[in-house]
Amino acid sequence: MAAEPAPILTVYSRSYCHLCDEMIEALRGLQGLFHFEIAVVDVDADPELERRHGESVPVLMHGGRELCRYRLEPSIVTAYLSKFR
Repeated sequence: MAAEPAPILTVYSRSYCHLCDEMIEALRGLQGLFHFEIAVVDVDADPELERRHGESVPVLMHGGRELCRYRLEPSIVTAYLSKFR
C-alpha cells in the first residue's frame, strides 16, 4: 500500500520579512515531529498575491485553509497536522 503523500503547507512571505523567516524556521522545527513539506511563495513575485496579501505576511495555508498569520501558532498547526498521521 502506498504511503499517503505529505501535506504541503504554504507560507506566503516576502524576502525582507523577519516574521516570515521566524515562521519558516518554526515550521522546520515541527518537521521533526510531523511529516509535511513547506512551500514558500514570495508574494512580491506575483502582482495578484501582492495585492491580496499586502503587508499581511506571513500567512500559513494548506490548500484554501488559512492556519495562521504573522506568527506560527504551534497548537493550531500541530492539531491540524495530527489529522494526517
